[in-house]
Amino acid sequence: MATHNQDLQPKEDEKDPMAYQDENIDVAKQPAESAPISVDSAMTRRVLLKLDVRILPVLAALFLCSFLDRTNVGNAKIYKLEADLGMTDHQYDTGLAVFYATYIASEIPSNLVLKKLSPRIWLPALTMMWGIVTMCLGFVKNYHQFVAVRAILGICEGGLLPGMVLYLSGMYTRGEMALRLGLFYTAASLSGAFGGLLARGLSTIGKQGGLQKWSWIFIIEGLITVAVGFMSYFLLPNNVETASFLKADERVFASARLHQDGPSRLTQDGRFVYLSSPPRLLTDPSSERQHEAFQWSEVVRGVCNISTWLSALAYFGILAGLYSFGLFLPTIIVELGYTNNEAQLWSVIPYAVASVVTVAIAFLSDRLKLRGTIMLFVLIPAIIGYAVIANIGVSHPKVKYGMTFMMATGMYASVPCVLVWNSNNSAGHYKRATTTALQLMIANSGGFVATFIYPSKDKPQFHKGHTVVLSLLVFAWFMVFFNVMYCRKVNRDKRAGKYDQYVGYGDDRDPDFFMVL
Repeated sequence: MATHNQDLQPKEDEKDPMAYQDENIDVAKQPAESAPISVDSAMTRRVLLKLDVRILPVLAALFLCSFLDRTNVGNAKIYKLEADLGMTDHQYDTGLAVFYATYIASEIPSNLVLKKLSPRIWLPALTMMWGIVTMCLGFVKNYHQFVAVRAILGICEGGLLPGMVLYLSGMYTRGEMALRLGLFYTAASLSGAFGGLLARGLSTIGKQGGLQKWSWIFIIEGLITVAVGFMSYFLLPNNVETASFLKADERVFASARLHQDGPSRLTQDGRFVYLSSPPRLLTDPSSERQHEAFQWSEVVRGVCNISTWLSALAYFGILAGLYSFGLFLPTIIVELGYTNNEAQLWSVIPYAVASVVTVAIAFLSDRLKLRGTIMLFVLIPAIIGYAVIANIGVSHPKVKYGMTFMMATGMYASVPCVLVWNSNNSAGHYKRATTTALQLMIANSGGFVATFIYPSKDKPQFHKGHTVVLSLLVFAWFMVFFNVMYCRKVNRDKRAGKYDQYVGYGDDRDPDFFMVL
């Protein structure tokens, strides 16, 4: 959380001069600490409850559909997708890699247009588009069609997660985001469990209408995604100030909380916040965050941010493990001696356990206001799990299955922390939009690694794949450590006055804005 120890006055040559004509400008400069709004815990709880109940289930449903549509190809593979399309293992892997290429390329552009088109329109639109494309996968007849549809799927789906992270950063304060991200990110864990069960159920449809078993997995799951995307349009608010489920005083209060949480809270986005009881704003509430105009310099500042690259590289290592885990877990379990249907059932339990641990770690992260420091401990079980499973013999299938619990919990529980960490330490809408998307753009490159490190010829040991992921998780641990040290140095420099030239800038360079470790 940013610490406000002094009254900061915005630089006049950088702010809208009309703002200074407000007759109440002096009271607007009053310290937030003395305002009743800062200690109104009852109002805070009421607003957070309403936001949580309305927003988080919708985002969880969207992300559940995203992860289902991203990983259902692994379930389809078990039901002879490769054989029916006449594909080799390498061609199958290429189809997976093409998805990540277009997925990655779409993330930054999607985040930059999110504000222009509004979250309420853009997020549901993306969901409906990739749902339709997923349905098309059920009708492909050969390798070339498979690759083409997978490429389009990546374009449609790439903007969802960075868009949701950016969206949440405009709804909650920095110290509240990890738990919220953890809650909806568990949808990814649960989708691993739900996806296996759903795939098994859909496969019972059999060969109907001239389509294969695996075709119905894509068609039905894609149809579900379209329906969820359509309904989300009517449920998601664009921001707290236009949320119809909040009362008028709650909307003003929620907006004031966000400004109080940011750097130079009296000048962020060109607005002055009057923290009073009842709270009110000195500008039109309907204009929330509309005062910050797009500037390429903010994009460049985001791209050149050291902390973003360190957290992104760490996330890269984690996602390489997560994506390979989700894509190949059913196949790994089959190779341990289980049938296809048994593999779908046994894959449920590690994901379910990971869901519980992810929420618990996210809650702890918010409570302690720590991100990277938590990750340094959480990643250790995943590292141990891969170290064991990579080197133990095929005669110990139960031990291998037991290690999947440590692998899943360690990797999944790290994700909310690393996603929130980057957003927490970026201020200014377009810089945050850039860093959020850039982090995921780099991290999702781990998908390329994931698609090629578990070839069928390595069955049943998969020593090479497990060793690669193990190395990447160790690499991720060190990137997290270096980022913690870097953020600590920035905070130390700000306390020493080395950032005083940025007083009143209203972004993360402001000495009033401290990095979360």
